[in-house]
Amino acid sequence: MSRRPTITDVAKAAGVSVATVSKAVNGRYGVASETVDRVLAVVAELGYESSLIASSMRSRTTGVIGVLVADFEPFSAEILKGVGEALRDTRYDLLSYSGSHGTAEGWERRSLSRLSGTLIDGAIMVTPTVVNVGAEVPVVAIDPHTGPADLPTVECDSYGGALQATRHLIELGHSRIGFIAGRRDLRSSIARDAGYRRALTDAGILVDPALVGSGSYRQDAVRVAALDMLRRTDRPTAIFAANDISALEIIRVAEELGLRVPRDLSVIGFDDVPEASKAAPALSTVRQPMQQLGAEAARLLLTLMRGEAPPATHVTLATKLIPRETTARLT
Repeated sequence: MSRRPTITDVAKAAGVSVATVSKAVNGRYGVASETVDRVLAVVAELGYESSLIASSMRSRTTGVIGVLVADFEPFSAEILKGVGEALRDTRYDLLSYSGSHGTAEGWERRSLSRLSGTLIDGAIMVTPTVVNVGAEVPVVAIDPHTGPADLPTVECDSYGGALQATRHLIELGHSRIGFIAGRRDLRSSIARDAGYRRALTDAGILVDPALVGSGSYRQDAVRVAALDMLRRTDRPTAIFAANDISALEIIRVAEELGLRVPRDLSVIGFDDVPEASKAAPALSTVRQPMQQLGAEAARLLLTLMRGEAPPATHVTLATKLIPRETTARLT
């Protein structure tokens, strides 16, 4: 065979399914010993020993950690940098996995089923669409799904960060403050909504439902919500967006409507992605330590993969208000 043999070639030559080959080479239960022997004989015959799966037969490990992201957007990119840095001096390589199915609910379960045991020894899921995955390898979630979950998690103090952002706008004299929320299935999004409402309530400001929109971290949804708010005769004088990318889209919409930021509208985001400081005007935001999120998740995962008990299975990191040029005192 001139080309490099694949797991499909092994399955065909051994007369078994791809799943059986995977189980055989990874020592999983459910495969008869004679079938395992036959599969391993084919592996040796075809020269499959050089593949990642076959080379891990003796150690039962692949030396690879997978990071599952729905999209390679700025937040995920910063997370990946942190994971990569944490793995730099370890024996593990980093595999980042995404695809066109990434926007479909539960895509992580299907992806982990493909990757677990054959390509990766552990996984980190970024903003997952599921509560639990039932994977065969240790899994850590960054910015976890809402609801009860058994997965170890790493996240930032979204509630405290939203309090900071909204109070910043209130201190600048704003009282008609809009909020464009993120994904409602993420714990962080719910916490940012709660922080926004708490800050208004503490200041004696009633929450106006007309000034709360659903952006879902999608540009089209953010645009619709921003247009709806900013076309009102009693429009908000400030808007807090659940992430920076949403905030930058709000600014684009405002400028299209002839509003000047921050003179006519103050805007603040959340994350502090690199684009925030590079924007003109530079975006006021709440910084969450994205690279540290990735690094903490990697360290937690490595501990779990060693079979050790980590100091904590749910880690929360602090946020910091970063005022820049898109927020100003109401005149």
